[in-house]
Amino acid sequence: MTFCSDSTSDSAAITPPPPVRFWPVDDLPSLDPDPFLDEVLRDEPVTRIELPHGDGHAWLVTRYEDVRFVASDSRFSRAALVGRSVTTMRPTPVASQTAGLQYVDPPRHTLLRRVVARAFTGKSMMRLRPMAERTAAELLGGMERAGAPADLMQHLHGPFPIAVIRDFLGVDESDWHRWAQAGEALLSAGPDSGERGETARNATRARVIDLLERRRDDPRDDLAGVLAQAAATGEITDDEAISLAMAIQVSGGHAVRNNSGSMMYTLLTHPEQLDRLRREPELLPKAVDELFRYVPHRNGVGIPRIATEDVEVGGHVISAGDVIYCAYVAANRDPAVFPDPDALDFDRADVSHLAFGHGPHHCLAAIMARMEAEVMISSVLDRFPGIRLAVPADEVEFQRQGLIRGPRTLPVTW
Repeated sequence: MTFCSDSTSDSAAITPPPPVRFWPVDDLPSLDPDPFLDEVLRDEPVTRIELPHGDGHAWLVTRYEDVRFVASDSRFSRAALVGRSVTTMRPTPVASQTAGLQYVDPPRHTLLRRVVARAFTGKSMMRLRPMAERTAAELLGGMERAGAPADLMQHLHGPFPIAVIRDFLGVDESDWHRWAQAGEALLSAGPDSGERGETARNATRARVIDLLERRRDDPRDDLAGVLAQAAATGEITDDEAISLAMAIQVSGGHAVRNNSGSMMYTLLTHPEQLDRLRREPELLPKAVDELFRYVPHRNGVGIPRIATEDVEVGGHVISAGDVIYCAYVAANRDPAVFPDPDALDFDRADVSHLAFGHGPHHCLAAIMARMEAEVMISSVLDRFPGIRLAVPADEVEFQRQGLIRGPRTLPVTW
């Protein structure tokens, strides 16, 4: 048995396993924190859960230090999930289990990240940002011409991330309308999510295959070009190139749409912080990081890991073969790390949030997501300094039965 003292400094002894709690992961009002996560973080930060689908139960860690430990320790494996039915939120996985980054461990995971990282560079973001700023200006110009009140999700948060990921991935603008609906279907948690997700996955895969084939004949420096080149030289397989492109397309479109919409809703319902951003635009990068911490960007939990040997976490032994989930949303509200965690505080000390995960599976697209959030917020405040909600905050409609939380509509006036 192997123990880790780093994650158990406040534990005097190994404690018996807690009872298994069923967690239905219900829809929540607006951006309210999940009361289940609040409870276990406070009372039982290392607990056991059963989710609506799959088999068995799993461990759940919620404290900041425990989450960081599990996410970065090589004894917790994603690859060991392949072919195994575990308790989960969806009847089918969002990502492919046979290729791509999500279900791979180092050293293969390290190689795949290195390939994708060639597209996610500071230089590429410098190239992409002016294009993003022009896109935001055009979209907001259209909203201004349409007149108030207007739906900010329709005019900005929906089309903007789709346009950015389109330019980054290298999809022709005339083809993009066929791709745009895939993210919502793939990231649905509703009763028909299995069938919808499978249909969307097959359609998206066919489009990605076509795009990568065209990039082999017409090389470019976009992400599709990077992946096509790596596959052509045998550095990665064709299936890995397809899976990587699909994962980035989905997260870069649907997830950014919802998360950025949640950020704007948060600012519109915190007028003092919004006014401060207008007065101190230089505060924007730090404010965006605090918004990433503050916004509960997802429902439930993501992809778990399997313990490959016995490991002690938070006073409990996670036995070899056990399933374990990291609650990044809960860790971002851990009061031991973030004092007054439910407050939106742009002066908060520089502590790394976990909105993009941690360890080997830390989101590669974080650099692009930050850029997009900064561009959207600054563009809105520059063009509409008097922007405000056009309806009471509790009348804003939010997504339902999805893995990613966010407004479905965001009515504003100015």
